[in-house]
Amino acid sequence: MANPAPKTNATDARLAAIAKPDAAAWSHSARDAAAKRVVDMQLPERRDEYWKYTRPDTLVQPDAPHAALFHNDEGPLFDEMDRLKVVFVDGVFDPDASDDLEMAGVRIDRLAEPADIHWAADLYGSLEADGHYVPRPLAALNTAYASDGVLIHVTGKAEKPINFIYLHQDETSDAILHHLIKLDADAEMTLLETGPAAARFNKCMEVDVADGATFHHVRAQGRDHERRAVTHSFARLGKESTFKSFTLTVNGRLTRNECVITLTGDDAIAHVAGACVGDGDFHHDDTVFVTHDAVGCESRQVFKKVLRNGAVGVFQGKILVKEGAQKTDGYQISQSLLLDDDSQFLAKPELEIYADDVACSHGSTSGAIDEEALFYLRSRGVPESEATDLLTLAFLAEAVEEIEDEALRDALVDRLQGWLERHRG
Repeated sequence: MANPAPKTNATDARLAAIAKPDAAAWSHSARDAAAKRVVDMQLPERRDEYWKYTRPDTLVQPDAPHAALFHNDEGPLFDEMDRLKVVFVDGVFDPDASDDLEMAGVRIDRLAEPADIHWAADLYGSLEADGHYVPRPLAALNTAYASDGVLIHVTGKAEKPINFIYLHQDETSDAILHHLIKLDADAEMTLLETGPAAARFNKCMEVDVADGATFHHVRAQGRDHERRAVTHSFARLGKESTFKSFTLTVNGRLTRNECVITLTGDDAIAHVAGACVGDGDFHHDDTVFVTHDAVGCESRQVFKKVLRNGAVGVFQGKILVKEGAQKTDGYQISQSLLLDDDSQFLAKPELEIYADDVACSHGSTSGAIDEEALFYLRSRGVPESEATDLLTLAFLAEAVEEIEDEALRDALVDRLQGWLERHRG
């Protein structure tokens, strides 16, 4: 008998190492279906088309890789803001460190609690299952085996942001979290995500944005940390709804952020943006798929990466305009700033259009610091390292400005400035 294919062996080994969670009964059918999808698709390997720029080995191996702990002397991000804190330590909800989960216009429950939650039963895993224009087995793995997470039902305007705070205290922790967010018609909320999470982190977030609702998302991933992380965001937008997401990534060994957005209602708006800064043994991958399936919708993808000392950045972004999705406005830009000759940026922008009344564009560039601008600043007495930092922040500005809230934007710019100061060569 022939030996099983190596890919099958890798999938079987990973599944055998995962403990099946004690999940609520309402999630069983979705979890079983997701587990079958994992077996059918098999976990990714480098030969897969959507993983050819990123090695998934440490994300699929049976045991989590080691990740040393770092002391963060900057203090918690957004600490001065009025927010509702939801804290996870190595993928497990910490009620003592979290705030009371009661807030007007919002219902928050734990995925790990065996409650009878009908709205979650209808939605859990549904957006993830529908998001497979390309195979996403790590997202299906998450749906099947997530051990914790939160379920948020927003019925009105949330009075303050909800902040997921991820803490890392175990050097070999392996966290699988699944969050589910449903916004009713005309509801509004802001979600913040901060912290290094775990040694290996697999997170899936499904966001259902009903007609006229607004969802804002700001995420800051890690600080000088050896994490390996894959995150998945699936969003479905109704008529005249808004979804805006921004991610700042600072260091980390391997980070892959996947975002799959489907605009199903007319005049919906979806913006997804990211800024990353990496130094040395750093690999950062943004993979985005936006589908226009309604009339008069707008999407923006804005990604900027600053890389040096051999760091690697990847961007794979696609805009799909379906037949009948007329008056689509789709914009996509990905750019890198390479601060030395050893770093690299790999980009694969795509447009696929089946409507004739559209305005879609994409572009990708890679380059070094503008020597004329650097000379101008130095000629006016600015030291070279500070001048380089100023030009770097200016390069990242288009992505950071996608954050509408000025206080949130300023907080992230401060963190970027701190990183640049610590890593001056």
